Amino acid sequence: MSKRRQLLSLGYRLLGSLSEAEDVVQEVYTRWYALSPQERSGIDSPGGWLTTVVSRICLDLLGSARARRERYVGAWLPEPLPGNARWFSGRGTEADVPDLADRVALDESVTMAFLVVLDAMTPAERVAFVLHDVFCYPFADIAEIVGRSQEACRQLASSARRRVRAARPPEPRTTRRADVVRAFKQAWQAQDIDALLGVLAPEATATGDGGGRVRAELRPVEGAEAIARFYVHRARAAAGLTILERTVNGCPGLAVQVDGVIVTVLSFDIRDGRITRIWAVLNPDKLRSWTTSRPAAD
Repeated sequence: MSKRRQLLSLGYRLLGSLSEAEDVVQEVYTRWYALSPQERSGIDSPGGWLTTVVSRICLDLLGSARARRERYVGAWLPEPLPGNARWFSGRGTEADVPDLADRVALDESVTMAFLVVLDAMTPAERVAFVLHDVFCYPFADIAEIVGRSQEACRQLASSARRRVRAARPPEPRTTRRADVVRAFKQAWQAQDIDALLGVLAPEATATGDGGGRVRAELRPVEGAEAIARFYVHRARAAAGLTILERTVNGCPGLAVQVDGVIVTVLSFDIRDGRITRIWAVLNPDKLRSWTTSRPAAD
């Protein structure tokens, strides 16, 4: 993995936004090349310097994000990352994943369920946890980035770890997840409420993120029956709707296409063979990686 790609991967996990992560990485390289040759030669670990600056910028952005979220229309969800459809045939491998966004999404630390848990953490918890538990940085380095003692950083990471364990039980195998997601897709296409109820957990919750750009429910839809009726109504109301099986943040998900344009991306949390959470991103600002090609990060 190139240093740029590693920095982008870090930024995405810290911010939940690929576009913001790209901006941060660009800013960091701008600062690096603004240094004089003597200043750069005096830095023992350029990679460590770049990581530190990315982390500090992200920490500042996470602090200001809370104020921005108060003005955000409806629920805020992380930006979904696209992948290919090979998970549904059981043939998905790293070699099948061709572009940058896909490679960022290869491990479980970028699943939508994981990112939603990260978003509930304090900025310091998130940075300490991601740097230590995902990227294996020592607490001595994290302490300098966060501006707290090593022991405080250990406590931050420990608190974050407890949140993750409480919210994320062991995931079923990918092929099993794909079967459940496909069953939801088929029931949705058939507008079959009973079939949808068979794949949804009774206490399921569906959250949509339109960001005020497109229509979306401002509050989560709760309960299997309410969700089933909501999606059937949406299928009946939308002419020309096509539902595609796609990998979303490394897991089986769905993309909704209208007139050849992807307008919604759905991620799922699955427990005991049933869907417990649906995250639907409709905000077009968060779907750019699904409709445009991104440059390589190398």
